[in-house]
Amino acid sequence: MTTARTATAVRHVAFEDLGLLEPVLRDHGYTVVTVEAGIDDVVEPITASDLVVVLGGPVGANDADRFPFLADEIAALRTRVDADRPTLGICLGAQLLARALGADVAPSGYTEIGYAPLTLTPAGEQSPLRHLAGTPVLHWHNDRFAIPDGAERLAGSAHCDNQAFAIGRNLLGLQFHLEVPPQGIERWLIGYADSLAAEGISPGDLRNDAAKAGSSLTRAARDVVADWLTALR
Repeated sequence: MTTARTATAVRHVAFEDLGLLEPVLRDHGYTVVTVEAGIDDVVEPITASDLVVVLGGPVGANDADRFPFLADEIAALRTRVDADRPTLGICLGAQLLARALGADVAPSGYTEIGYAPLTLTPAGEQSPLRHLAGTPVLHWHNDRFAIPDGAERLAGSAHCDNQAFAIGRNLLGLQFHLEVPPQGIERWLIGYADSLAAEGISPGDLRNDAAKAGSSLTRAARDVVADWLTALR
């Protein structure tokens, strides 16, 4: 009898969820569980689950003085990465993963919001991210992570040199968002309306760009995650 595997998503704000990734995880035999950071206990799920996806959010990886649960997340991730257990970090999640691996996270000096393509490194071209070549992905961040010791840099963008890193097959950090379905962008436009107004970014432009990304981004995102899951040790 095959034992069911559990994939735990750590969510920091309701509309930043697994999105496109959830059906891929289920197709690969995972039972998907979501825990709410700052509300639920995240330490046991992060340390014990077969696979963990740490999602994005509006707080910063260095904000544990204001949001103490972040320190618990980093400590739990440190235990997890020490055991080389499958872990995917997205945006804030990638920054927390970088912190757990001993790398710095700091303001990038630029607010990167919108759809734009990645520039893949040679390592990135050989990784699951190869499916994203030439495909605009969603960026929504102010901070950037340094590449942890022992990690490979996989991608950058015009405004952020470090967009992805990997250690071996099991640890993957993505600064960008590949999980957001184009039709789901409206929740982001509502949830981050103040940020968009402060940056002078038109919700209509983002809405149109999400529609243009459409099926190509959806297909590429699913292929990336499917390849990563298939290669896990």
